[in-house]
Amino acid sequence: MIYEYISIEYLIAAISALVLYLIYYVYTKDALYSRNIRSIAKVAEELNREIYYLKQELKETKQTVKDNGTHMSDEDIYQEVERNVYDMIQPLSIRLEQLKDSVQVIDEQIDSRVSTIETGVRQISIPSSIHGNDDEKIISLFKQGVSLDTISKELHISKAEVEFVLKINKIK
Repeated sequence: MIYEYISIEYLIAAISALVLYLIYYVYTKDALYSRNIRSIAKVAEELNREIYYLKQELKETKQTVKDNGTHMSDEDIYQEVERNVYDMIQPLSIRLEQLKDSVQVIDEQIDSRVSTIETGVRQISIPSSIHGNDDEKIISLFKQGVSLDTISKELHISKAEVEFVLKINKIK
């Protein structure tokens, strides 16, 4: 009977360890996602800064064109600005794609690890001594007023297993 309590204690300890690991895993992944989000925010901030500088450069170019008397059409100015913006944004765009790929790889790893953990949790089973026939006998004897100790002795199972069956079937 002591061995059955010990095995239940080991089962509870294993489940507790699994829950603690899951909490640690979620915390570390949250920290990783936070770093990635900060990195993306930094890239966006740099992009805004570059846009600001481009606007300043456009103002200066317009002023220079006005001062020199050389007339560029609006279309020429627009194309020049577009080329400059493209040249400045291209490295940022490439980095953003790399970040996106990294996040996707991390998501796939998380999905894989979660499915592995789910598979492991599914493999944890109820003690093998409890069967459907024992459940019916336990319930029947309990309803007849037989004590838990007597039921456990008669069916050669632990008192904890008897209580477990009654709790599962919402009798006690």
